[in-house]
Amino acid sequence: MIEFIAIACFGFAAIGGGVRLIAGPGLADRIMALDVVIVSLMGAIAADAARRDDDTFLMVPVVLAVIGFTATLAATTLVDDADDLDTDTDTDKTETAGANDGA
Repeated sequence: MIEFIAIACFGFAAIGGGVRLIAGPGLADRIMALDVVIVSLMGAIAADAARRDDDTFLMVPVVLAVIGFTATLAATTLVDDADDLDTDTDTDKTETAGANDGA
C-alpha cells in the first residue's frame, strides 16, 4: 500500500517538474525541472521494485543518475558561458558608448 502512495507522489512530482520544464521562464529553471523529473522517475522505479520485490530494473536509476548528473553539469556550463558572453557584450557596449560620448 505504501508503495502505491510513494509511486503516486513521485508521479505528481514528475508532472509538476514537467509543467515547469515546459513553462519555465529561463534555462536554469528548465534544467532544475529536468532534474526533478529524472529524480522522480528514479524514485518511482525504486518504489516499484520494492513493491514487486524484484531488483531487475534497479540498474536503471543508477544509469539515470549518471546521465542526469552529466546533463546538469553540461547545461550549467552552457548557462555560465552564456552569462559570460552577455557580460562581455554589455561591457563592450559601455566602453564603446563612453568613447563616442567623449569625441
